[in-house]
Order: sequence, then C-alpha cells, then structure tokens
Amino acid sequence: MAATNGGGDGKQQAGSGLVLITGGAGFVGSHLADELLAHGYRVRVLDNLSEQVHGDAIGRPAYLHEDIELIRGDVRDATAVRRALLGVDAVFHFAAAVGVGQSMYEIERYTDVNNRGTAVLLEALAATPVAKLVVASSMSVYGEGLYRDDAGNVLSPPERPLEQLVRGDWELHGGGAMLAPLPTPESKPVSPSSVYALSKLDQERLCLLIGQAYGIPTVALRFFNIYGTRQALSNPYTGVLAIFAARYLNRRAPMVFEDGQQRRDFVNVRDVARACRLALETPDVDGRVLNIGSGKSLSILEVAEQMARALGIDDLPPEVTRKYRTGDIRHCFADIELAHEVLGYRPQVDLADGLEELVEWMLGQNAFDRVEDASAELSRRGLQR
Repeated sequence: MAATNGGGDGKQQAGSGLVLITGGAGFVGSHLADELLAHGYRVRVLDNLSEQVHGDAIGRPAYLHEDIELIRGDVRDATAVRRALLGVDAVFHFAAAVGVGQSMYEIERYTDVNNRGTAVLLEALAATPVAKLVVASSMSVYGEGLYRDDAGNVLSPPERPLEQLVRGDWELHGGGAMLAPLPTPESKPVSPSSVYALSKLDQERLCLLIGQAYGIPTVALRFFNIYGTRQALSNPYTGVLAIFAARYLNRRAPMVFEDGQQRRDFVNVRDVARACRLALETPDVDGRVLNIGSGKSLSILEVAEQMARALGIDDLPPEVTRKYRTGDIRHCFADIELAHEVLGYRPQVDLADGLEELVEWMLGQNAFDRVEDASAELSRRGLQR
C-alpha cells in the first residue's frame, strides 16, 4: 500500500507498506508487529518504554524483532508523533495507560495519556492522513455485559448499587430474580464504570470521528481479556492471568475478588494479533466497532484453577476475598459473530494450549508479586472493601 496524503479507500493489499504501532513495544503491540512482519509489512513502533510495563532496566525489549524500527517517544509529544508518522501507510493506535483500579486514583495521568495522547496523534493524522487507522478499544466500555431475565427479556442493567455489594450480594437481579448473563454484542449500550473505561471509549470515538471527518478509514477493536507471552508479570494492574501467574510463581495463592464466579472472556494474544491484521486488510469495514474475544466465558475461579494445573501446582487454592473494587463489573463476555462476519475472524488458540505456551514462557521470567501493595493502595483510598 502506498502512502497517501488524502486518506484512502480502506482497501489494503496484504503485505505492503509501512505500518506504525503506537505502544508497539508492549505485550499486544509486539505480537502484532510479529504478525505484520510475517505477512510482509514493514513495521515501526513508537513507545515510551514505561517502567511500569518494561521494568527499570529500560531499553529495547529482547523479544522485539530486530526488523522492527523502534522510536522511543511519548504519544503526547507532537514532535515524536510527527517523526514516527513519516512515510507511514497505516497506524495501529495501542498506546495507553492500562488498569481499571489504578485509573481510579491516577485520574490525571490516565486521562492525559489516553485521551490527550490520542488527540495529539489524531491532530498529526489530520494533517497527513493515512490509508487505515485501527484503534485498540476495550470491553470495559460496556460496563456490565448483556443479561436475560426470567421472562426472556434482554436487558442492559446498570451497575450494582453499593449497598448490594456491602452485603455480599454479587449477582444482578431483575424483578427479584437473578439475571442470566449473555454474550455481549457491539450493539449493547456502553456504560463505562472506571476512568480507564471512559478513556478507552474516548479513544474509540475520537478516532472514529476524526477518521470520518478526514477520510481516514478507521476501525475500533474492543479487546476482551487478553493473555499470552510477554505480559508484564510484575505489573499488578495487568491482565488477571498475569497477576495470578505472578502470585503462583512466588508461591502465593491468587487473590480472587467477590466470590470468584464472575465470568470473563479470555482470548490469546496471537488471535488478537491476527484479528488486527485482518482489520487492516479487510475493505469496507471503516467506521465499524468490533468485539475481539474468544466467544467463550469462564469464571475467575475456573481460570485460576486452570492456571494452577498448567503450572503443576495443587497446594495453593485461590484465596476468595469476598471483597469488591470500585469499577468492577460482574459478567461480560464477547459475542464475536460480527467480527466473524466482516473480518472472517475466528479464534484458533484454545485456553489449554494457550496456557501451556504461557507457562513455558513464564518459567524463564522474573515475576515480582506486587498485588498486595496494589490492593493496599486501593483499600487506603476507599476503592476496595
């Protein structure tokens, strides 16, 4: 694909052109970079190599392929962004501060990195449009997932009230009966319940709005719970599987909030990377918002137990805390039929195989368990009870 100065028609020839990934030295971005290289693209990465993600020995990550051009810089730095965009044909916008709990007390930083950083990128793209923009959104924008009541009505319920959580009543109710969770489609009204979720919705809508205004074909992908190699095991605000792994590797039981029966959708990072490439290459998807998940749901307790089995640990049962955190939701898992219909996306890595690969990688990593420190900080601020 040739570089453009006036947008594009969304038609992408596979294996051509220079692609920029903001935040591309991280967990998901680096896997996407590998996927793109394997299909003939040239890849440039803009990343600030955040200490929380990459540790204090900041340098080019060893896993980052040698053919990837790395520009160390912040997405909020307009000069760095303009430099990174030179000669670029398509952009994946992954740069973001990640973490529901932390976002509730680092409000300014999350808003600055996620919202303003996206605005800086989009202002540069407005001056020099590209042929495709793909933005990483999140399932967190939904808040609670979709539910059905006893009468068969499909509902989008509000957050659980505080007084319900205080008494340890975790499920959602309607008409006195417990609601049944359903796969959540893209048509479900959004209801972000954390600063992080709100910032991801802002990223998504900013990109779609500016893409339409400037003729840049734009797609927003709502990622569900991603797991896989290269996760930041020492970051207590990363994905739940990495958090559990850090606990197990330090011979500590994983801490499970509420009763552990809350259900989520866990998707392997290699499936996510493939979905991203399909979004780049598929014509006529501009302006769309698509769920990228596994299409399956598991309880948090089930996931902890599967992780323990994969590690060969049978003497550290999960610690069910029966505590709750501000911004947490009960159930949300993906309906992925639209992504299948428009992208041809189907997940290919089942959880057992994905966990086996993850465990093999983890055993060669240092994992510093900072979960209790993070938990104490949330409790101190009244965000966890």
